[in-house]
Order: sequence, then C-alpha cells, then structure tokens
Amino acid sequence: MAINLYYVTITKIDFRGKTAKTVDKSGGSGIIKAKNVETAVSGVNFIGKIDREIYKCVTEDIITDDVVITDERIKHTEENHPDVYKSYGQYLQEIVKAPNYIFAGNRPKTALILKHVPEVDEKFKTVMRLITPEDDESFKNSIITFMKTDEKEWSRLVRNKKILYKSE
Repeated sequence: MAINLYYVTITKIDFRGKTAKTVDKSGGSGIIKAKNVETAVSGVNFIGKIDREIYKCVTEDIITDDVVITDERIKHTEENHPDVYKSYGQYLQEIVKAPNYIFAGNRPKTALILKHVPEVDEKFKTVMRLITPEDDESFKNSIITFMKTDEKEWSRLVRNKKILYKSE
C-alpha cells in the first residue's frame, strides 16, 4: 500500500516584510511507503464500544461506537497517575460503556466520565474525545486520560458541574 502525494509548495516569508519566496518541493516520486503509514497508526489499542445514545448528551452526531487509547495516552496516564493504567486499565471498557455520570469536558466533543467500579471499590475519572462528521472518518473515539478519583473530587464534580447524563 502506498500513498501518492502530488506536490507540496512551501512559502518562506521574512516577517519583516522584506522577502518572500516559494519553493516547489514536488520533485521525486512523492510516495510514502506503507511502512510509514503503518507506523502512523501503530500503538492504537482497542478498548471497546460505547452506546452512542448515552453519549448524545455531549454531541448528537457521533459517527462511531469504537473506543481506543493510544500508547502515547497510556504513557501520559502512567506518568501523571502512576500504576492506575497498569492496575485498573482492564476496567476502561466498563467505564466507557456504562458510566455513572457524564459531564461536558473542557474541550468541544469531549466527555468527562465518572464511574464507580464495585469489583475494586474504586472511583475513576476518564476523559474521552468523541468523533463526529467534522473529524477524519477513520478516527475513533479515544481516551485522553484516565485516573482514580477520591470521594471529595467525585462530590465536587457532581455538585459543581452540569450533569449531562446520570445512570439510573
């Protein structure tokens, strides 16, 4: 598999307004070999599926129910919340499939999810980016971060944030 790039034009501008020149970089084959394409999508881990009806409270036009987490986001979680992913990552599917609460995230098309997992008697806060028709159709809903939360933070969020969804 290969992707053909037709041409690339780069414009160099001196911001003092003195010079501007265009450089045509269309020489060569313009082919990116499949190895590079595969590298661009490696490190994506399938979590599970969401119920789009539940998440319509965040955005109406979710185009996929698939959820993934990238190796980069796993690394972020491990660096900022040590041992959480390693110890509790297996609960991510349950967290996104059956949340206790959903709030709007800090960015558009982002859900802040709270879930109490009775098997381990722990509470989790997860942020997930939802994919809509405005996004690349090959993208999947993705976990941005995942952490344990304590009762104080849980109560603060429920008290102060607008609840978009609450499980029965």
